[in-house]
Amino acid sequence: MRAPDRTFQRARHLRRGMSLPEIVLWQALRKLRLGGLRFRRQHPIGPYILDFYCPSARLAIEVDGLAHDTVAEAHRDARR
Repeated sequence: MRAPDRTFQRARHLRRGMSLPEIVLWQALRKLRLGGLRFRRQHPIGPYILDFYCPSARLAIEVDGLAHDTVAEAHRDARR
């Protein structure tokens, strides 16, 4: 599913401003290359942006941090 242009722009912005937990995980994923798998960071899928995505394994990884700590965000995350 092709994401809207606005989502691609937001993903580019998020790649430039990753949180510390995202940076640490990204460095580990790039360094380890788990089983030869390659990951993309801040990957748009439809209206959503995944923190990390491995297309060959169809695996998405979401890193929860301070941005997900509010009650409103918890409800939004559950809906997604």
